[in-house]
Amino acid sequence: MIRHRLPRLLAGAAFAATLAGAAAPAFAQGQVTVYCSILEEQCREGAAMFEKATGIKVAMVRKSTGEVYAQVKAEATNPRGDVWWGGPGEPHLQAAAEGLLDVYKSPKLPELHDWAQRHAEQAKFRTNAIYLGALGIGYNSDVLKKRGIAAPKCWADLLDAKFRDEVQIADPGSSGTAYVFLATTVQRLGEEKGFDFLKSLHRNISQYTKSGIAPVKATALGETAVGIAFIHDMLTQKLQGAPIETVAPCEGTGYETGSVSVIKGGKNPEAARKFVDFTLSPDAQNINAKLKINSIPSNRNSALSPDAPKFSEIKLIDYDTPRWGAPEERSRLLKKFDAEVKALPR
Repeated sequence: MIRHRLPRLLAGAAFAATLAGAAAPAFAQGQVTVYCSILEEQCREGAAMFEKATGIKVAMVRKSTGEVYAQVKAEATNPRGDVWWGGPGEPHLQAAAEGLLDVYKSPKLPELHDWAQRHAEQAKFRTNAIYLGALGIGYNSDVLKKRGIAAPKCWADLLDAKFRDEVQIADPGSSGTAYVFLATTVQRLGEEKGFDFLKSLHRNISQYTKSGIAPVKATALGETAVGIAFIHDMLTQKLQGAPIETVAPCEGTGYETGSVSVIKGGKNPEAARKFVDFTLSPDAQNINAKLKINSIPSNRNSALSPDAPKFSEIKLIDYDTPRWGAPEERSRLLKKFDAEVKALPR
């Protein structure tokens, strides 16, 4: 069933830019290791800002969401990371349920939108929300024109034989973006019909990439005609001059709740909590507007880019993040995808 609960929650929200949380350069000692699953530019900018404000040295490692989840799980008996910053909430929720993340109720929580506070509560405060991003389709208008292919408007359009080898998406095993697409498809159509859809789409997939941002960049460069990713990531490429157009599919679509978490057993817990507070602040979230990254920030006082997707105009399903982030469900879907879809010949 298609609902519009999320757009109503966002309607009328004030997104005034503020530097109220800004801090003067500090001289604290310490360090923090951050596994970062957002764009590399955001990782670098955030690390530099945090170091300047606190004096705490940041060791930043950038990997896709699924890769970070696997690393956190592999390091459970001897954690090397302190914070997991960014990426869709489902792998964070799985890690939380598996006891890999620490409980932390940030003092920034009252500043967050209701949907973000609810995300923290559902996770029993073992993860926090930093942004929203709607899933969609991006296409290179120059490539489609050259190929003589009509622009897609719906998910079903991507099954057309004209898109043979013209579609890219990441592997849901390594990419949180692609897992949101997998879960969205199953929720939207039901499991049997959803996997039938994924099997049909498989024939048109040229490559399952490791990272969710890779199809976006490939579409921008004309290496593929179509990429499936988050709309705000595709808009960033468009604002940089790429011939990309974005589509919120006609049947409805899911969305990510970007998350940040303290890794359980990390060697620098106090610095980790300070870093989480930073990511929930307007200072950190305004990095997105600065870099023309158009996700929806979780802090009420953060800046919202005028180019950001208007959630009230997107047909959203009532996407069930807690369900798809449950360990048994996420593991089962990924195994089924590998066995019944990815293993098929194209």
